[in-house]
Amino acid sequence: MPANDPSSDLHVARLGPVLEICFDRPKRKNALTQEMYRLAAEALAEAESDPAVRAVLFSGAGGVFTSGNDLQDFAQSPPTSPDTPVLRFLQALVGARKPLVAAVEGPAVGIGTTMLLHCDLVYAAPSARFRLPFVNLGLCPEGASSLLLPRMMGHARAAELLLLGAAFSAAHAHEVGIVTAVVEDDVVAHARARAGDLAALAPAAVRASKELMKRADAGAVEEALRSEAEVFLARLRSPEAAEAFKAFFERREPDFSTFS
Repeated sequence: MPANDPSSDLHVARLGPVLEICFDRPKRKNALTQEMYRLAAEALAEAESDPAVRAVLFSGAGGVFTSGNDLQDFAQSPPTSPDTPVLRFLQALVGARKPLVAAVEGPAVGIGTTMLLHCDLVYAAPSARFRLPFVNLGLCPEGASSLLLPRMMGHARAAELLLLGAAFSAAHAHEVGIVTAVVEDDVVAHARARAGDLAALAPAAVRASKELMKRADAGAVEEALRSEAEVFLARLRSPEAAEAFKAFFERREPDFSTFS
């Protein structure tokens, strides 16, 4: 595993057999840039190929998991094809054979929530707040969330989260199955301990068990990722998205009244 660049907004470190990936851009609420996605995808690929790594832990610095995409970075360098850093990161999450653990504090917005659907254990602090504001931005769901969330909680409850895009609590995320448990104490320490527990188990048995649990949905998840990516890329070029992004930068509510 290469040494971590101390100037990077993504901190990657090894703690024994656990690879820790920390979104480390607290001044911007850990908003994710294309470079951060690229580094995260590379870290996951290296973890998969390194037999000494037995589990991966995601966290965020400064009491925030991630506020989702950095919209300024997104607007300046929008993804134009399925082979972009954000989609490579999602593919790496979906394809990970080793167990993925997440510790969530504060905001987990957009991909900060959808990525959790591909983690095996997700622990949230009471401060965690989740939100899926894709439609609010004139976009559409990603990360296979259009498939996985309705399967997890039913269409009506998933529609409330994906169509209205309102924030929801750690307790609600636990109730609907996104979160394994809400942890009152140090959630990162708790998640790190559970990642260590996984790393101490028979590694091939862990991988085989994870594969069996995900096998039934594997093809559908891959198809959902492809379909969502096509629609998402088209939506990014839409007038609705242009209005939503313009409104965001002007710190006002978007006006969709002229669209049909």
